[in-house]
Amino acid sequence: MATVWELDFYSRPILDENQKKRWEVLLCEGAQSVNDQPGFRYSQYLANTEVNSIELKKAIQAAIDQAPTPPVRIRFFRYQMQNMIKRASEDLGLPVRLSRRTLMLQNWLDERRQQVYPNEPGYQGGQNPSVRAPIEVAQPLPDALIGQQWTFVSLPAQDFDEMPEWDIDFGEGFPLALTGVAPQTPIPGIIIFSQRATPLAAWMSGLELGALKPQIGEVSRLLLETGTSDTWILERLSDPALIKAAKKFEAAKQQANGVHFVAVQASAETDAFAGFWLMQSREFG
Repeated sequence: MATVWELDFYSRPILDENQKKRWEVLLCEGAQSVNDQPGFRYSQYLANTEVNSIELKKAIQAAIDQAPTPPVRIRFFRYQMQNMIKRASEDLGLPVRLSRRTLMLQNWLDERRQQVYPNEPGYQGGQNPSVRAPIEVAQPLPDALIGQQWTFVSLPAQDFDEMPEWDIDFGEGFPLALTGVAPQTPIPGIIIFSQRATPLAAWMSGLELGALKPQIGEVSRLLLETGTSDTWILERLSDPALIKAAKKFEAAKQQANGVHFVAVQASAETDAFAGFWLMQSREFG
């Protein structure tokens, strides 16, 4: 399996001897590349005078030199750092993508906030402001990619132990042990049935799928969040039964620590998946 890395480059709640915030580069293997334990990790502090693509490129190269397997591409989630990150990574021949699919990195950041930063000289308690992506207007799916039928479903968490053996053309998963979900927990999701299942799944595979999110209100819709700011309208929820099912889906997602999935099949009669993505909704920063 190709190795994908997750990257963060941002200030930390630590002041240096000049009372300036220290910056940090974090690089780690993504969840799709590991089992239930962290894979390769690299961390490096930088001074605020070293916040540029040249120093970031040096840090990425240092990580590559130490890693057992170099990455084929890099994911990152901080929208406003994208120019610097893209320049540094692409200078090394590494494609990069804005993505909410940075589970290992988010877990590592949580760990460092609790166990590392408070023990550093110059630590400043409180919130370290995050970089948020602008909210984009939800877009309709291209007409040629709209599924003919779809349904809410759920699977026990333990069933995903066999996901590597499933017949899947496009998709991505991760070990549920990383999310703290118990084996018997129902994992909610949707299955989209389409005569154009393969083109639909191929198109979705390029979007960095982040989360499914029902939007219930005067206009109710089922939304697909991708990248760090893009949102697509999968379906308008005008039927009261669908709205009720969407609310149950969201409640089940909360019980599963935000874990859920989207699958694409040609029909309900086939066991193969044109696409299958496991996702986790969570706070980023």
